[in-house]
Amino acid sequence: MDGSGVKGRMRDALLGSLPLVGFSGYVVMLAIVGLVAVALVTTAYLRRRYGAMISDVRRNAGQVPPAFRSPTLDQIAREVQTAAVQHGGDVNTPAIIESNMQSDMSGLLAGERFVKAATGLTIILGLLGTFTGLTMSIGKLASLVSGSAPAVGDVTETLTRGLTQALSGMSLAFATSLFGIASAIVMTLAGVFFSVADRRQAFMVHLEDYLDNVLLAAHRQAAGAGGAVTVGGAAGAALEPLVARFGQSVAALEGAIAHFEGALVTFATTTRDFTEFNLHLKDNVQRMSLAFGDLSETLKREVSLITTRVNR
Repeated sequence: MDGSGVKGRMRDALLGSLPLVGFSGYVVMLAIVGLVAVALVTTAYLRRRYGAMISDVRRNAGQVPPAFRSPTLDQIAREVQTAAVQHGGDVNTPAIIESNMQSDMSGLLAGERFVKAATGLTIILGLLGTFTGLTMSIGKLASLVSGSAPAVGDVTETLTRGLTQALSGMSLAFATSLFGIASAIVMTLAGVFFSVADRRQAFMVHLEDYLDNVLLAAHRQAAGAGGAVTVGGAAGAALEPLVARFGQSVAALEGAIAHFEGALVTFATTTRDFTEFNLHLKDNVQRMSLAFGDLSETLKREVSLITTRVNR
């Protein structure tokens, strides 16, 4: 038997079993097909949006300040510039990108989560149809075995009708499972070759590279040359009081340093005078010691003379 004949019989068997699935089976299958279609369309849309933002970043490569078409990218660039001025160039660009994506691109992230969950949803819908069909089939078989089914014609016709209804439930169970598994395979292959997460990661890498190596590099170069980086009128107005207070603090620090230097000079002079006083005091003490020594010798001689005279 050739392979084409086997494939033809399998195809005919599958197509022949479709009429047995009933209305419930068609509803489940249509739900699975609709879910796959929506997931594929969402995947194409998300990839196109991320691709447009990547092109927007590439178009501004080497340009400072940037002229992004996307309002979200423009907002990210302004926040990075402001943070660079306030924190001296030490900026956590991934955190700023993530924060703005969570607030301004929540729809894209929700679509990405839907695409990721679509594979599991197709399998769940297939299992729903499977359990529905098995429940229907077991109910028909139980009714047939218990004899509660109404008699229609002779016994043979009743058994045939009951078995047909029971098999229709089995057909619903296996057909919906087949649809669910096939759809899961399609979604898995789409996720491998057209990954939305990879597209978003590529966009974030391009944006972070521009912010770190172009925008912040220009800020550091301007700061090193004594220039200023434009951050918008509101940010500049907010920085003016900070700069003024910083200048006052620097002036007060310089005054304190001058007072400290004066105190050091006074202390050094006082210490030098105190050293000279110690030297003079030492000399005076030595002289007094010599004088007391001479006085002691003189007194000893006088006492010796007086003692000699008394003894005579």
